[in-house]
Amino acid sequence: MKTTEFARRRKQLMRMMGHDSIAILPTALEKIRNRDAEYPFRPDSDFYYLTGFPEPEAVLVLVPGRKHGETILFVRDRDPERETWTGRRAGPEGACERFGADDAFPIGDIDDILPGLLEGRERVFYTMGVHPDFDSHVIGWVNRIREHSRSGQRTPGEFVSLEHLLHDMRLYKSAAEIKAMKQAAKVAANAHRRAMQVCKPGLWEYQIEAEFSHEFRRHGCQHAYNPIVGGGANGCILHYNENNAQLQAGDLLLIDAGAEYDCYASDITRTFPVNGRFSKAQRALYELVLAAQAAAIAKVKPGNHWNDPHDAAVKVLTAGLVKLGILKGRVGKLIKDAAYKHVYMHRTGHWLGMDVHDVGDYKVGDAWRILEPGMVLTVEPGLYIPAGSKGVARKWWNIGIRIEDDVVVTKTGCEVITAGAPKTVDEIEALMASNMT
Repeated sequence: MKTTEFARRRKQLMRMMGHDSIAILPTALEKIRNRDAEYPFRPDSDFYYLTGFPEPEAVLVLVPGRKHGETILFVRDRDPERETWTGRRAGPEGACERFGADDAFPIGDIDDILPGLLEGRERVFYTMGVHPDFDSHVIGWVNRIREHSRSGQRTPGEFVSLEHLLHDMRLYKSAAEIKAMKQAAKVAANAHRRAMQVCKPGLWEYQIEAEFSHEFRRHGCQHAYNPIVGGGANGCILHYNENNAQLQAGDLLLIDAGAEYDCYASDITRTFPVNGRFSKAQRALYELVLAAQAAAIAKVKPGNHWNDPHDAAVKVLTAGLVKLGILKGRVGKLIKDAAYKHVYMHRTGHWLGMDVHDVGDYKVGDAWRILEPGMVLTVEPGLYIPAGSKGVARKWWNIGIRIEDDVVVTKTGCEVITAGAPKTVDEIEALMASNMT
């Protein structure tokens, strides 16, 4: 993504902050996996959204109106010896030349420099509680200024959570963001196709997971979250991720896996038969979930509220479950009583962006948020009927189905950006049959 995109975001945020303010935002911490090995580093989403800076041990400071530059980065200094072991660093010079900072300093100098930037500012935009150790540093810097108040130094009088402004900005995706999300969606959709093509009885869930890892990495992506690859009964566990069971003929395989490209996520779920053919019971439930998803997607358009897709999905699912004999009673009363919740216990979607469950309020006050162009959400109804479900015929047992797509709200309606992953019964069976022959 171009540096101008990040600069535009910073300018927008500083306009919202106003003069006499300062924003402080550290990136994520490195995490130890075991002994002296770290997990792969991934920047804090808010920090990366404003900087595009990928390294650890970095802090962004925004100072609206500062004569010597409003965007300041504190980063690791260049160190040839350390870079031999752990990789190249941008350093302060690179932070300015490659990442658009107006000014940059070594992270080791932050204690000496940041109090001077805080002094004289009325409001500090900083989110407490995310990084407790860094919180203590911020408080210490403010207290250092307060200790010199008699000499005329002015202490900030107000702390404001940066999330209030920044997360509302992140809810509305720019053209550059949607382009990145479409790439993540394309790679993930191709990986789901690949999984359908290689799947057959006798393989293990982790072997199917490996197909996703291969497809993602060969296209410059990584997993956006721990993938769910659940065959048979495992598909009825919403956040199953052991991915270590053998696939059996006659079972369905539920895969929830998305790619991350340039820190932007896709999130796709597909469910298909291990042996390439839906049974009669599986097909009946699958087509019900697919119809519920179609009804929900039809409600994704400007002017509708966040909950409209969920309400549409619940209505279709409940009516279908009555028709199949899984629920008994009047549809309206069953919906009012949430009688469907033992087989459909989650909501129909969530915001999507840099985080797979992205930031943004779902309600404004007491009212559901109105959908607007640029918002991106998932639409993912499902049904989960584990063995032993009380009052449910045995033919439905161990059927877990979820169908999930990523949907962009446009000016006139919506665009499903994950449509490359097959999801109708005919599409799935035809694709799998081409591999079985």
